[in-house]
Amino acid sequence: MKLSTLDKFNEIVIQMHDNPDADAVGSGYGLYRYFKDKGKNVRLIYGGINKITKSNILLMIKEMEIPVEYVTSPIKPELLITVDCQYGEGNVTHFDGENIAMIDHHNTGKHSDDMAEIRNNIVSCSTIIFDMLRSEGYDVNKDINISTALYYGLFMDSNELSEMRHPIEMDMIEYLSINKMLLNRLTHSNFTLQELETAGIAMIRYSYDEKKRLSVIKSNPCDPNILGLVGDLILQVDSIDVCIIFNECNEGYKLSLRSCVPEVSASEMAEYLTRGVGNGGGHLNKAGGFISKSQFVQTYDDMSIEAYLFSRVEEYYDTYNVIYAKDGIDDLEGFGVYEKKPNIYGYVRTTDIFKEGTECNVRTLEGDMFVRASEEIYLMIGYFGEIYPIEKGAFEKKYEIIPGSYEKSYDYSPSVRAIRDNKIYELMPYANRCKSRGGAKICAKMIDKPTKVFSKWDYETYMHGDKGDYLCYTYDDEHDIYIVKGDVFKYTYEKV
Repeated sequence: MKLSTLDKFNEIVIQMHDNPDADAVGSGYGLYRYFKDKGKNVRLIYGGINKITKSNILLMIKEMEIPVEYVTSPIKPELLITVDCQYGEGNVTHFDGENIAMIDHHNTGKHSDDMAEIRNNIVSCSTIIFDMLRSEGYDVNKDINISTALYYGLFMDSNELSEMRHPIEMDMIEYLSINKMLLNRLTHSNFTLQELETAGIAMIRYSYDEKKRLSVIKSNPCDPNILGLVGDLILQVDSIDVCIIFNECNEGYKLSLRSCVPEVSASEMAEYLTRGVGNGGGHLNKAGGFISKSQFVQTYDDMSIEAYLFSRVEEYYDTYNVIYAKDGIDDLEGFGVYEKKPNIYGYVRTTDIFKEGTECNVRTLEGDMFVRASEEIYLMIGYFGEIYPIEKGAFEKKYEIIPGSYEKSYDYSPSVRAIRDNKIYELMPYANRCKSRGGAKICAKMIDKPTKVFSKWDYETYMHGDKGDYLCYTYDDEHDIYIVKGDVFKYTYEKV
């Protein structure tokens, strides 16, 4: 999406998520100034049960003269833009809008469209706004408040620039002219003395599960962003991989989660802990949630929040199995031998689209997967539009090439995203036809419990299978392990 496509609207409200952090404020302000300079009637707002109290955010708003509004009454602007969040998510107060646009960097499974810019490979939303403003020829350095706000958003969401991973982020920090004295003040304004005491008390009251390498911590009431800062500190302990920090607030309990291991998605755990009693979500490594007191009491009666969290955490770890392709499968009991049916499939050579070595994100039905374009790597397109990578040697062994292009329409057109420039490429224009050869076998069994598979392609993110899906591995390669959705498997394979 280009910002100029939104220029047709005159009444614009930019909404940040509840309890806005530096990235939400920085990206929101950059967007606000763009539309303000276009002569639009524009507001920058947030909702929720808590007004901003975090000292560094209040200082940022004051010193940069950012016109942030706390809104609790209904509104319905001509255009509502959510920034650093997505419309309908649990951490975003619902406001109506005649038209809805979204700009965000969180992974919720949504690709970009005409009214959305979702780049989950970028560490901060401020970076996305910087890139979009630059694409429109807007000079972010014309006002040091704009450039400093964007810089500080990236600074905070990248753990003080230590987690940057994209060339745009490098360009951004080199390009921006910033108020270094103000940035220094902001960096040293994360805690008030009272908040320091709150954080210190919380950290000495930790509970620890040695087997799970998990800590659960109760904090006294504080700004929700303090919970995240405590979590970041706790995760630096060498024996803790996952931590949950919570406190009691006006209408319930606020949760902040951190994870530094790929097996535990902070976002997934937050959603699980709040399911039925609140809402939660976020990043793979960082997430938040809210549990409503009224819903909690109605469902769990007199159970304490501490007992609830520990029992739900136990349940969460018991809800899934984890399999690492590099280690193989321990128990092969129950696997049957299957052959692919002689259907027509599509395939794409990765180098027909990308230069050799291009890093790509493949969105499969079972989760995102990282691949690097190569003459040796193809992408298969199945009957339902599912895609998955395959090595050239395995392809030639399993499939026979049929002349002609592969033409089929899907509800969701298969696509791949280039990580460097975030550009999405449709696969169908490059797809050729092939047919399964007889004798190409796999071993598979239906799973009776949710399963996470770290495939040979990507050891950092997992394929997810639910009950009724199939766990598979190539007949002659026990380390080529993957998940196939149940309906796809039944159409594609037959038992030998």
